[in-house]
Parts: sequence; C-alpha cells; structure tokens
Amino acid sequence: MAGSVVLTGANGSAGLHAAEHLVKAYPEYTAILTVRSTADNDVNTNALRSIISKFPDSKVSIHEVDLADLAAVHRFTTTLADDIANGKCPPIKAIICNAFYWNLVSDPELTVDGLDKTMQVSFVSHALCVLRLIDKFDQIDGRVELISSVAHFRRKTPMSQYIPGVPSNLDELVHPHVDNERRSHGMLRYSNSKLDPKLSHITAVAINPGDSADSRAFRTNTPTWIRILFHYVLLPLRPIYRRLVDPTWRPSAEAGVDMVELAVNKQYKNERGYYTLLERTEPDEIVKDEDVQDRIWKEAAKWAGVDKGALAAAFE
Repeated sequence: MAGSVVLTGANGSAGLHAAEHLVKAYPEYTAILTVRSTADNDVNTNALRSIISKFPDSKVSIHEVDLADLAAVHRFTTTLADDIANGKCPPIKAIICNAFYWNLVSDPELTVDGLDKTMQVSFVSHALCVLRLIDKFDQIDGRVELISSVAHFRRKTPMSQYIPGVPSNLDELVHPHVDNERRSHGMLRYSNSKLDPKLSHITAVAINPGDSADSRAFRTNTPTWIRILFHYVLLPLRPIYRRLVDPTWRPSAEAGVDMVELAVNKQYKNERGYYTLLERTEPDEIVKDEDVQDRIWKEAAKWAGVDKGALAAAFE
C-alpha cells in the first residue's frame, strides 16, 4: 500500500478535478475525500460520485466532515487514526487542505464552536486534522499541502481596502471586527486564513494554484457586481487576460491537477516552501517568520481543542 491521501473540499471547483486526477493518475494511493455533506440531493457530492465511479478499481472513499463543526473533525480524525493503527488504511502520504469558505456580503459568521467561519473552515479545522494525525503520516515521505492564494500578500486589492496581517492579539482572527465594510472585511478574513505558516515536523508546502474565474466561489456569498464581472467579462476573456496580464488566471481543472502533483509526485519529494502553480516562489515575508508560525499553530491547537501531546509531536 503506497499510502493515503486526504483531500478536503473534494467536491469543490478545483477539488473535483483534484479528486479525479488523484484516482486516475495515482491509483496506488488510497484516496480519502471529505465533503461537507454526503446527502443524496447534494449536487456537488453527486458530481464527485459520478467522477470516481469511472474508476471502479480505485481505492477511494467519501467522508462527511463539516469543517465548521470541530466535533465532526475530531470524530473523523479519530476514526482515520484508528483505521491506520489497525492496518485498515495505510499511513498518510499527504493531506491536501483544499476546503475553504468566504462571505463578502454579510457580517462575520460564527460556527457552532463560536469561531469565525472563514478562519475555522479554511485554517483551524485543517490545523486540527494535521495535528491530530501527525503521528499517522508516512515516516519517510509525508506531506502537508496548504492551499494558499495571492490574496495572502500584505497589500490592498480591488476586493478589499484592508491589508492582511497577523494581529498581536491572535484572538482577533477568530473573533473579527464587525462594521459596514462587509466585502472588504470578508476578503480580509479570507486573506488572513491564507497566511499559511509551516510545520517543522513534516514536509510542508503551500501552493497558490491560481485564480480560477470558473470557481463556484465567485457565485457564492459575493456581491452582485462581482458575479456579473466574472461571468460576463473575466470568464469569457480568460484566455486573453491570462496571456497578456496574469498567467495564473486559469481553469480550476488545471489548479486541481497541480494540487495533486505537488502533494504526491516524486519530482517534488522533500520540497518545502511556497509555490505559485508548480514553480517555487517567495511568499509574503510574514509567512517566513518562525515566531509567527509557532504562535499561530499553537493558538490554532487551542482553538481546535488539540491535546498537548499532539501539539508537542508537531513541534518537536
């Protein structure tokens, strides 16, 4: 058994393509795909089922894990850890932290755990998965892949007048400020969730997979003008825009493939750091600050209810 690959948000725009590429190009791996809902009427999960049905010999399973509910994430990691310990599932080769959430049209939303939903879904629950499963990774070649974004750079963008950053009081990340600037602050919360610090115990990479105009994210929880702009202007003009302005402006299908390649392709074995598409690049300077890395991961462990043993194993 080559190992297990955990992919969160497997029924998302890039997630669907990542799942398909994983089971098609790397059938030796056990694919563990998580989605928010496995209900029979969930159109996105049904699309995922349709994709994996094309590969009946693949080792793949779909799991309902609502990342907005830490108890659900704890149950999932406990079950997976037990299956690995009992030999029912091979050790983890990679965890691809793909799922995310944003809301650019309303006030900050709190989860059942009382944390900001954007930060919990996009980062805290992924930190929980990694820390709870840290001793179940392949001891020779395990990897954590965090899906980042160009939005993590500390600069203003057309989507937000605020600059991303790590506040001195980290509690502000999960209990954000509320005012009338819903779009700007919504984008700020998303950007802050993409400030992906590294773990030291295993090989970790962060990838900016590019901006995908065909992503469902631009049709959900976004202002009307953004939906119109993307659907009627940026999506039709994507080939031109990509060629002349931004080479990372590409279909989510390409993003999904690259996410899997960076996680499991032997070409990238032992690689660390930040990637734009599949090229090693430099992230914002704050991401490379080891003190910031330690502070955020240790605080995330507290938010997620991770015991000290798992935390110590991650930072030994």
